[in-house]
Amino acid sequence: MEVFDQILQTGFFAALIRVATPLACATIGEMFSERAGVLNLGIEGIMLLGAMSGFTVAYFSGSLWLGMAAAAASGIVFAALMGLLTVTLGLSQHVSGLGVTMLCSGISFYCYRLIFGQPSQPPNVQPFESVALPGLAAIPFLGPVLFNHVVLVYLVFALVPLAAWLLYRTPWGLALRTVGENPQAAASAGVPVAWMRYQALMISGALFGIGGAYFSLAQFNAFTFGVISGRGWVCIALVVLGRWDPWRCALAALLFGAVDALQLRLQSSGAIDLPYQLFLMLPFLLTVVAMAMLSRNARAPASLLVPYRREER
Repeated sequence: MEVFDQILQTGFFAALIRVATPLACATIGEMFSERAGVLNLGIEGIMLLGAMSGFTVAYFSGSLWLGMAAAAASGIVFAALMGLLTVTLGLSQHVSGLGVTMLCSGISFYCYRLIFGQPSQPPNVQPFESVALPGLAAIPFLGPVLFNHVVLVYLVFALVPLAAWLLYRTPWGLALRTVGENPQAAASAGVPVAWMRYQALMISGALFGIGGAYFSLAQFNAFTFGVISGRGWVCIALVVLGRWDPWRCALAALLFGAVDALQLRLQSSGAIDLPYQLFLMLPFLLTVVAMAMLSRNARAPASLLVPYRREER
């Protein structure tokens, strides 16, 4: 009964949207990468670097949007590095992605310590403020749930139909999907396979960086070493759960966001007397269970994890 009391509140649904926003952003980015045939396991590290670089630039410049731009730029740079390793050199996508994650994590920790040291009071910034959409925010229930958030929330969820349109309604999307399914056929049709994969990786890197910066500039208004806490790995699972489709990926992000928002509210309310570690584990556990139940017949892009070499055409 206490659980239902927590769920049947306007605040819970509003929190669900806020929590799901960075996950939806990064999941859509990973979806683009995998649709092109590259599993970008650098997501966790790039999100952490985006959180750190975005926070640092915003802290010293006083501009949150400049911080977001820096986060996206850092994501693009290291996604391009991932492209160099996996697309140009044809190295293992698993090993390359884990290497990028470790590199980005190390750079994040080192640069933060170098710039800010170890202050007793962590530095912070004034986060993005909520913007109520005129007229819509006054609608009962739906207003506070959907139309009273920071601008980033609106932009990320507008990204979902944009991604679907790009993927399914444009020549670029057709070329991207063909590269992910059959790069040899794409190359025979004149599609630059390597360049398409680089584009997909750089789009994913930008969205990873923005998703990471959301935590430090919109949700927590500070950077901590545990700010991502495995959410990048969760986004990889959400892509599978969403079956590489933008709409389904967004719904998968909302599912994880709902469970995460619920465990936060249950912890703060003390409605259920359990160790907090079990609450923290709940979203990850249910995501794995949902993926096992709903994605057993999911079909990944045929050339995912397969390096493309022109001489093997």
